[in-house]
Amino acid sequence: MKDGILNINKPSGWTSQDVCAKLRGRLHIKRIGHTGTLDPMATGVLPVCIGKATRIIEYYDNDFKTYHAGMKLGIETDTLDIWGSILAEREVTILKASDGADTPFTVTEEEIRQAFSEYTGTVSQIPPKYSALKINGRRAYDLAREGKDFEIRPRIITVRRNEITDIDAGSAHIEFDVECSKGTYIRTICDDIGRSLGCGAAMTSLVRTASGYFDISEAIELDKLLDMSDEEIESHVIPMDRTLTGLGIVELDDKRFNAFINGNPSGSGYRVISRGEASEFYRVYCRGEFLGTAYIKGRELTAAKVISR
Repeated sequence: MKDGILNINKPSGWTSQDVCAKLRGRLHIKRIGHTGTLDPMATGVLPVCIGKATRIIEYYDNDFKTYHAGMKLGIETDTLDIWGSILAEREVTILKASDGADTPFTVTEEEIRQAFSEYTGTVSQIPPKYSALKINGRRAYDLAREGKDFEIRPRIITVRRNEITDIDAGSAHIEFDVECSKGTYIRTICDDIGRSLGCGAAMTSLVRTASGYFDISEAIELDKLLDMSDEEIESHVIPMDRTLTGLGIVELDDKRFNAFINGNPSGSGYRVISRGEASEFYRVYCRGEFLGTAYIKGRELTAAKVISR
């Protein structure tokens, strides 16, 4: 099996590690890892790196991710989604516009849209206690299940887009699309917006529709992939350099080929083709072959990860 990435459509009920474990068994390859955890109940894009491609996982950190999510107003749970224990539940009335009534748990569509529009840009967000974050070496969800008292510090995230796609007044259910940076918890977005509206809210569904280069329209259903032959699976493996769209491109002089693959600085024997939008690293090519990644210090090209050797 060649090195590269499989764009998997993760099924509901599977952890991201479950998917990797299943692929290790099917492909008989130990070096397999995913580029970003999806909650077990969530579905959608899960890029899985195979072989040498596991060495480039860190370069996906700056990739923005897109989700389609659902949330229900009027419910609060310990996990911030409908699969948790209910802490509070109330009936919410959604009005097209204000009718002058000032009753508890009545919101207008305008207020809902305003709350979503305000949850964009640079946002301070506190991750859920039921999450995979590590607190003093232990997963937060393990501490939460044990009833331990602990604090999770806020983190700064970026929300590029947060758009409502449907408001169902009858069920107080909202669907929306959000494009955000790594480390964003959609469950927390639902909870935060519910709190800002004064009625509470919990996430009801989550689909990751894109992650950097990877899109759900090209993702492979896991059960279908597991039934494929090795040759069919290999035809779906994406070359790793093609997916590193956030990195620039450098063309190496022929004479510096050996220096680079041996991990030595390549001096000024290179030509910058393009620069990355959000990364100081470059994809390095020589005679059309992808060699690895590098960074430029001063004028010298220095190898970061040598892939081709």
